[in-house]
Amino acid sequence: MPKFPVDVPKAKVIKVFELLGFHIVREGNHISMARENADGTTTPLTMPNHLRIKGSTLRTICRQANISRDEFLKRYEDL
Repeated sequence: MPKFPVDVPKAKVIKVFELLGFHIVREGNHISMARENADGTTTPLTMPNHLRIKGSTLRTICRQANISRDEFLKRYEDL
């Protein structure tokens, strides 16, 4: 199993979440994203607007958005 990425560029993280169905809602000190689910609910996601995102922060963001480690890594490796 590949290791979880550390210090990932913000643009790459945003691209991965866009591949997972999220879109940017607003951008300021933090970036807010959301995904519309099949059952009509919305899954929110908030991440800091830093140039690079730490691995621990990325794991927390994935947990908040109900995205498994494997699902994130699969999309990340595809880029």
